[in-house]
Amino acid sequence: MEHQLRLQPIEKPKGLYMKLGYWYLKKMIGKVITPAKVVYARVPKLMKVASLFYKVSEQAPLSDDLKIMLKAMVSDLNNCTFCIDITQAYAMRKGSSMKKLGEIHNFATSELFSPAERACLNYVKEATLHKQVPDAIFRELQQHFNEEQIIYITFLMASEVYYNTMNLALGIGSDGLCAIQ
Repeated sequence: MEHQLRLQPIEKPKGLYMKLGYWYLKKMIGKVITPAKVVYARVPKLMKVASLFYKVSEQAPLSDDLKIMLKAMVSDLNNCTFCIDITQAYAMRKGSSMKKLGEIHNFATSELFSPAERACLNYVKEATLHKQVPDAIFRELQQHFNEEQIIYITFLMASEVYYNTMNLALGIGSDGLCAIQ
């Protein structure tokens, strides 16, 4: 799907908070990402939401690889090219298996994925596509993850849907972040 930005990016933000935010993004990612220039420059409080989501994500008692695969699965199902790009760039920075990301569509049958990863990705796929999960899929998830981990998995999936929806509705596509890595 071709993305057409619906709001023009703000290259020079107002206020010290946003100027620091742009500086931080450029330092950490290599550029100021389009969502910052389109969304956060207009509603700076949403950058605080994104920061909180990031902190919660980092604290999730799950492997970095699983968090990356989960986000990649959700973004791919929702066809959010910005989120796919930033997730792949993050995976490259973390040294995660790009081979698994390339096989994410075949998670159910690929030998690259553990039974726990399959259970998580199946749960995330069902919840993303249908907003509900059959009991059998939930029971499979419970065999591999404790209640706290299940809540974090669900939060990570839901927060990725939030980002996907914001980007897709506003026409925000890939920023070419993998090329920067």
